[in-house]
Amino acid sequence: MSGGEPRDKAAVMNWIRRNSPTREDLLESRFVKPFAHRVAHSHLWRFTRTSVRRGTALGLFVGIFFLIPGVQIAGVALLALPFRANIPIGAAMTFLSNPLTTPFILAASVWLGNVLFGLRTNVADLYVLYDEGASLIEWWHLFTANAGPALLGGVAGLFVISVVSAVVGYVLASVGWDAWIRLRWRRKIRRARDKRLEASTSDTVAG
Repeated sequence: MSGGEPRDKAAVMNWIRRNSPTREDLLESRFVKPFAHRVAHSHLWRFTRTSVRRGTALGLFVGIFFLIPGVQIAGVALLALPFRANIPIGAAMTFLSNPLTTPFILAASVWLGNVLFGLRTNVADLYVLYDEGASLIEWWHLFTANAGPALLGGVAGLFVISVVSAVVGYVLASVGWDAWIRLRWRRKIRRARDKRLEASTSDTVAG
């Protein structure tokens, strides 16, 4: 039992490392470089209850709402500054929107936007932009052109999904962190009790 906690922690940390850029890689990004001295601050890379739940919420919001590779992680790093969120957690959360999940996210956003706001967006239009890897400038040009109103429902639905996902992620991260802390304390108490029993048994045998 005593080896469970290190293994659990190692598994979580390994997942974060696999799905997050290194600090050095992130600081080399052209979007982040002008703010590198602030993004590199240790409090943005420290794992605390507050920073982890904020990082989870921020990563989910940015990862879902900004479906543009390269912009998501940079966006998390920059927004982590005012929100004092954990950058590794936030960066890892952006990978929950990926080529497998994005079609479902886009379809849900179009449906939700049409239902809530009475708009008539065609999901195929959003698929084309995503598949072509449109940049922020290209998205902006599209929305300031005639096609903008036709896509507004999808973007509105995407915003709602992003906000709801961030709130749910924040709550789950809080619950998960508290459960992990309770588990750690139980294991510490169990180990202390086992040591006392061993010491008591040794004293009895010696006597």
